[in-house]
Amino acid sequence: MKPGRQSVILDIITHQNIETQRQLQDALLERGVKSTQATLSRDIKDMRLVKELGPNGNYRYTVSGRSENDDSRQRLKKILRESVSSHQTAMNILVIKTLPGLAPAVCSALDGMTIDGLAGTLAGDDTAFLAMVDIESCEKLSHEMESIIGN
Repeated sequence: MKPGRQSVILDIITHQNIETQRQLQDALLERGVKSTQATLSRDIKDMRLVKELGPNGNYRYTVSGRSENDDSRQRLKKILRESVSSHQTAMNILVIKTLPGLAPAVCSALDGMTIDGLAGTLAGDDTAFLAMVDIESCEKLSHEMESIIGN
């Protein structure tokens, strides 16, 4: 329900000048999506929406944080390149071997990202276990790891 609502919010602010939460709430209702003000506030925070000055001089909601998300991805890539020695899939589990003491940092970095299919992480000293929701998402993440670290 939340991802669907947030998708509708994104579509609304992309195609309309929405200045207030009330306008957003009304626009959602026009599309058949009921939402409380508290839920909208959480969605706005989760989606990193901000008010920016539009071309007509009014403020409107826009998506922010794209560069912050890109920065996070770059930091994650750097952490992985510098700390991961190997990785291997085991059904829906991705086992990552790191330099001694760095598995918690790898798990923490991954937990802070939005990774499709990641159910959770568990870190030892030099081994991280990533529980994925299915085998396909595990293999996809493994391929992404290969492109980042080259293993």
